[in-house]
Amino acid sequence: MNTRGCTCILFLMFCLMCGSYAIAQQRNSADTILMGAVIENGDTLGMVYLEDFLLRDRLPAKWVKRQAENNRLKYNIYKVYPYAVIAAGVLKDADKILASLPTKKARKEYIKSMERELKSKFKNDLENLSMTQGQVLVKLINRQTGRNCFSILREVKGGFNAVVYQSVALLFNNNLKREYDPEGRDQDMEKIVRELEATNYYRYYYSRQQQLQTRRN
Repeated sequence: MNTRGCTCILFLMFCLMCGSYAIAQQRNSADTILMGAVIENGDTLGMVYLEDFLLRDRLPAKWVKRQAENNRLKYNIYKVYPYAVIAAGVLKDADKILASLPTKKARKEYIKSMERELKSKFKNDLENLSMTQGQVLVKLINRQTGRNCFSILREVKGGFNAVVYQSVALLFNNNLKREYDPEGRDQDMEKIVRELEATNYYRYYYSRQQQLQTRRN
């Protein structure tokens, strides 16, 4: 197992399942983008207006560094956001199912069956996540569910297992108790996520990831 992604695998082994193509198949009005057009020589050409920008001979070093950091953050969010969306939906359904099961044994068997399905569907994808992407994913799951990863693990796998997973996470500079802070340290992330949600581009991006993964296999 690739140690860079083991923290995410331990947690998402429960969270992620059920329809890896669910995101790509959902459509709504946000999938359609209205834009202007001009007719030239009988052809209809799309037209967009760009904001004014300042052209300089050399950009400030601080700006270049800041832009590079933002681009890396954006890439990582695009990479893992679909999994956070899936996790939120699955957790909502799983809560209902677990609450309806009459015995502890039945709940344990249900969780084990989910873990087996998770391994077959998501193991390869999650093993390839970097430590930074794992940190972003933990934050986004908190954003989508309103619960941090540690509390979810404690409810599902028990307090002892939650502590073990948290210990592993800390070894790889992650923290399953981390809370998402859209008004503070995570405001840059929140801005990118809102842009992503407004365009629904993450559905296309996730679909492309799956296609490329299939070709590699």
